[in-house]
Amino acid sequence: MSKLTKLVVCMFAVTLCAGAAFAATTTYTDTMKVEYFINANTSGDSVAVLQLTNTGYSGGNICADVFVFDPEQEMQECCSCLISPNGLRTLSVNKDLTANTLTHDTLTTGSIRVVSAAVNGSGACPLPTTEISPVSYGVRSWATHIQTGNHITETDSQDAPLSSSELGALQNGCYAINLVGSGSGVCSCGTGD
Repeated sequence: MSKLTKLVVCMFAVTLCAGAAFAATTTYTDTMKVEYFINANTSGDSVAVLQLTNTGYSGGNICADVFVFDPEQEMQECCSCLISPNGLRTLSVNKDLTANTLTHDTLTTGSIRVVSAAVNGSGACPLPTTEISPVSYGVRSWATHIQTGNHITETDSQDAPLSSSELGALQNGCYAINLVGSGSGVCSCGTGD
């Protein structure tokens, strides 16, 4: 076989393998929102909040599975918050999302992932440590950000694709927090419904 033929065959094989690997990954539509926080837990600064609402598209209650990460991409807190159709839930970055970190470190910056998920068989939102069932078009979110000089901005949270591998990583990270945290690493759901 000529070098050109071998190259073409190899490229074709790589393309088929990549296509098979891509096909094996499920992507969930409009189920994950991403957000950041800065200047949290800073003396004298205002407190940022994360606002969550249920669009009502699913026709019932849903869970907002929340995952909080430190700047080194380590999950520090996770929780699951029940939201009724058209309900609004307000979570304080300082009091609800960073007050009970797994490592007991005080976070000032980090990122947040919010996954829209189905309630369990009893209509509750358990800690997202087992099979999470994503719900499309469920949660919408906004966050305030405390900029330098204590200026406050508010933005829509960004949509992000949620693959089955990312979903598994979030679930496994929360499972690990629950396993070793002894109550540390579990965020709270703030106020509202």
